[in-house]
Amino acid sequence: MARFGLTAKGIVYCLVGILAFMAAFELGGKSEQSSDKSGVFQFILEQNFGRVLLAIVAIGLLCYTVWRFLQAFKDTENKGDNPKGIGVRIRYAFSGFVYGALAFYAAKLVLGNGGGGNGDSRETVAKELLQQPFGQWLVGIVAVGTALAGLHQIYLALSDKYKKHVQSAGLKHEAEAMMIRAGKIGYIARGIVWLIIAYFFLRAALHANPNEAGGSGSAFAFLESSSYGSYMLGAVAIGLLFYGIFMFMRARYQVINVG
Repeated sequence: MARFGLTAKGIVYCLVGILAFMAAFELGGKSEQSSDKSGVFQFILEQNFGRVLLAIVAIGLLCYTVWRFLQAFKDTENKGDNPKGIGVRIRYAFSGFVYGALAFYAAKLVLGNGGGGNGDSRETVAKELLQQPFGQWLVGIVAVGTALAGLHQIYLALSDKYKKHVQSAGLKHEAEAMMIRAGKIGYIARGIVWLIIAYFFLRAALHANPNEAGGSGSAFAFLESSSYGSYMLGAVAIGLLFYGIFMFMRARYQVINVG
């Protein structure tokens, strides 16, 4: 299940990277908003046998979700019950909830019930939180948590800790070594996207306006609107493609603990 889930995650990120790159240089009529994960699902659905392909991706993401929950609640990685270990396990659980929501949205599309929704909408989350007591504080907490997640991705890349997922394989082939180095770029690109999403949540919190929150599609549009925007978005898109490729490597080589 873990390997199937990592493969499905790799497929999604490779397609996100490809579609975002196409949007950056106006290829194939793609836009930044159609390059997020929900746009990827729509893209898969439009292909030959798209419903079958998307069903396979949805099952893969569900497998990834189950694996993350097992890591969090069964502590299959032996992180322990100390504060650091609990923090890592909370991160696993959060990842499970995120990919569980994506699997649910993909399944709705397969069944023909998801056309009007958005599988990567942070606006809905911000709107719901702002309606709660201390709503602005809650959205601000989400912003801080998202920023920390983005910084953690960049830290993994710069510290080379991302390599731990495949170190036990003893890879020596030059092409595989290049793919591992590409993983560094992928984690940095993912961290940048998370930091931009955190900025959107922070604006939503400060202005009490859920419309200012946004997901990866909004982050791509933000990059596109900056100086040298097409090149900025193109670089991040390539990084996300590399991240997807590294997920394939993890699916092939990572040691999966079962308890």
